[in-house]
Amino acid sequence: MPQPAELRARRTVLEEEWARWVPGSAGGARPCGPPPVRPEVAESWARSVGTVDPHRDSAPVSDGGVVHPRWARSALRGPVTALADELNAVAEAGFIAAVTDASGTILWTTGARDMRRRAERVNFAPGGRWDEQAMGTNALSLALRTGRPSTVFSAEHLVAALHGWVCYCAPIRGPEGTVLGVLDLSSTWDRSHPLAMPTVRTLASAVEARLPTRARPPRPARAPRAAAGTVLLTCLGAARATRGARPLALRPRQIEILTLLALEPRGLPPQRLRAALYGDRPVGASTFKAEVSHLRRALGGQVALRTYALTAPVACDALDVLRALEAGDAAEAVRRYGGPLLPHSEAPGVLAWRAHLEVAVREAVLADDRPELALRYGEVAPHEVEAHEHALRLLAPGDRRRPVAAGRLSAALRA
Repeated sequence: MPQPAELRARRTVLEEEWARWVPGSAGGARPCGPPPVRPEVAESWARSVGTVDPHRDSAPVSDGGVVHPRWARSALRGPVTALADELNAVAEAGFIAAVTDASGTILWTTGARDMRRRAERVNFAPGGRWDEQAMGTNALSLALRTGRPSTVFSAEHLVAALHGWVCYCAPIRGPEGTVLGVLDLSSTWDRSHPLAMPTVRTLASAVEARLPTRARPPRPARAPRAAAGTVLLTCLGAARATRGARPLALRPRQIEILTLLALEPRGLPPQRLRAALYGDRPVGASTFKAEVSHLRRALGGQVALRTYALTAPVACDALDVLRALEAGDAAEAVRRYGGPLLPHSEAPGVLAWRAHLEVAVREAVLADDRPELALRYGEVAPHEVEAHEHALRLLAPGDRRRPVAAGRLSAALRA
């Protein structure tokens, strides 16, 4: 567990860096090099410092602060209410617990009276908006943006009024994988504790386990529409398949088969699919057929035999990227590119498609003169030195995003 002296030293270093980096602070001009903070924090600073006042005293209010109707309709209300005693018991140990919706608006809080009073001073209360556009860098906004658990300590927060806090967040996902909101545990910086993050992750999982399988949150505005019965396959930077509101119970090998067949709409003969999965490995025909049969059962029989092909409608993020590239829409391709194809797969066919997608997207980025594309691509391709160099060439000398690109380039060169 960190000692008070260690926490104070860390806080001092962060305060000094924040003062150098944030315009209008006592530290003066921001240095040109990459800031010595975590990359996700530096990137969030760069995105939000131009639009969020680091010296504001509290979070803005959403819907005039009236969020009771929104909470009453929320799919999270039932599970959170069922776990209220557990959440309150954790919060009484010196934290305040909060639940937001997918927009970053707080809908519910609990905690000891003194912590709630402190939190209310910065509008960490129902109705407060904590997305990155509203409050800059904070654990809630990072968890919403990345879809991953996040911690932000003291002066890692962009807004100075939050430098006395430490926050631990985990996203809450619905049965179909969509982020419904975030569960947050916050306390004063001197109460930072290594067990807080495992605790918030466990609590978020407990909320997810109590969600009704029929719960279906509002679809994000830019998400592609899928007809009823369509399989939603996310294979860029992830390996997940859902149908309607139900995740498909597929093992990694079956996700590989689904991905390869989605990328080959005309289908693959058994020998080609087997080679794409196993290469020269001595895998028996019965093992291969069993994997295909399991996928076929999971899809309700919608895999054609003889030449293996999907007969179920499939919406696939990798296909979306390929179509955008074919249409010459580099911005749309980069927006939809979530990372390497099935990043943990070693199947030869997946490796070939992964390389094809990486090269195609990288070339589209390098051929484009918009720095936003190079920066967005750099988020999901941190080892692409050329992309970071390209971003630096395109960014003006005074652009606040240059330190982010410089930091990524430095890290890629060291890797």
